[in-house]
Amino acid sequence: MKAVLLAAGEGVRLLPITATRPKHLIKLCGKPILQYSLEAVKNAGITEVLIVVKYMEDKIREYFGDGAKFGLHITYVKQSQLGGTGDAALVAEPYIDGDFVLVYGDLLFSGDAVEKAVKLYKRGETAAVMDVVHVDKPEHYGIIEQDKQGRVKRIVEKPKQGTAPSNLANAGVYVFEHEVFEKIKRIKQSERKELELTDAVSMLASEGKTVLPAELPKPDWFDVGRPWDLLEANVWALKRLEHRVLGTVEPGAHLFGPVTVAETARIRSGAYIEGPVFIDEGADVGPNCFIRAGTSLGRNVRVGNACEVKNSVIMDGTHIGHLSYVGDSVFGEKCNLGAGTVTANLRFDDGIVKMMIKDQVVSSGRRKLGAIFGDNVKTGIKSLFMPGVKVGANTWVGANLMVEKDLPANAVALLKQNCEIHLKKT
Repeated sequence: MKAVLLAAGEGVRLLPITATRPKHLIKLCGKPILQYSLEAVKNAGITEVLIVVKYMEDKIREYFGDGAKFGLHITYVKQSQLGGTGDAALVAEPYIDGDFVLVYGDLLFSGDAVEKAVKLYKRGETAAVMDVVHVDKPEHYGIIEQDKQGRVKRIVEKPKQGTAPSNLANAGVYVFEHEVFEKIKRIKQSERKELELTDAVSMLASEGKTVLPAELPKPDWFDVGRPWDLLEANVWALKRLEHRVLGTVEPGAHLFGPVTVAETARIRSGAYIEGPVFIDEGADVGPNCFIRAGTSLGRNVRVGNACEVKNSVIMDGTHIGHLSYVGDSVFGEKCNLGAGTVTANLRFDDGIVKMMIKDQVVSSGRRKLGAIFGDNVKTGIKSLFMPGVKVGANTWVGANLMVEKDLPANAVALLKQNCEIHLKKT
């Protein structure tokens, strides 16, 4: 049996992080999101993998190569245009000659999620098996309706609030007969002008084929859709990591709880680290700083003297200058924060933080949320970022500037001030 992983999408809602990388290559605890999917596929005993790519495909190909270093044999096929999950699946048809696994490559799920679906599929006369998971807000997902025997009757995409047939959502892991390709060719475009794979699954069920749900425990699955989801996804990964301290920890540094320190990382004296925390290769932390729970520091990250970093994702090569505070934030690669930079993560009225997503103001549902930086953002000393602000890649923010709204990529934001100089009377 082969596996098909869908990794062609742009991840527009995750901008500015996805301006310089596909969503599938966003690292959590040192591993791209797509790697978690590949590991789950391998855990099910599948080593032949086809990855459907398009957006920044070269970066995915470069990172995973032929799959040898992951114990897999990976090939790639390009989706000519982003026409939906059904269209992406159809691109794989010439490479599939029998039953196969299909996985959405931008979701996080437990290592046994694929194995569970495969085992259920192999039990008997089944056209498809799909993993499902209980969700609190069915209107945000594809929701299954079941018949009296518990089989999947149909899938309703993002039903209106109060109309969902259940709260069991499509978890993005399937096992299919080859026949599903014939169904995809027969479905019509959705309102989004896309071919939806779920419509093909519904067609299988409506024509009398058996489609079974395999339920995953809610904690074993996570959907990364918006920038703030990366914070929770990072905690999800931290809790499942086998933590080890391999690097240099100087006398006077204090580590509590589950903490990973990579072999070439350095924790300087006076640092106080409260797990779960992940610190990758080449990172340099301290002295005299506080790294709080839920934080991941990427490769060669530098956290200077007297800084505090709380519940944040800091990507490779970023430097956080001394006397800075970073709370509930996501920073891209190679950012450079001037001394005293602060990301405010709590509204003055203690309300829910909102953020601009695709030109719309969206509630994050979070009381605490800091800033989202793209790659190569530079900040001047004592710059301040208000809750929920996004800064595009390669943008510079001048000293003493308070950023209250999103900044575009490749911009320079400076504070204008009037300085009057009077000579003292003698």
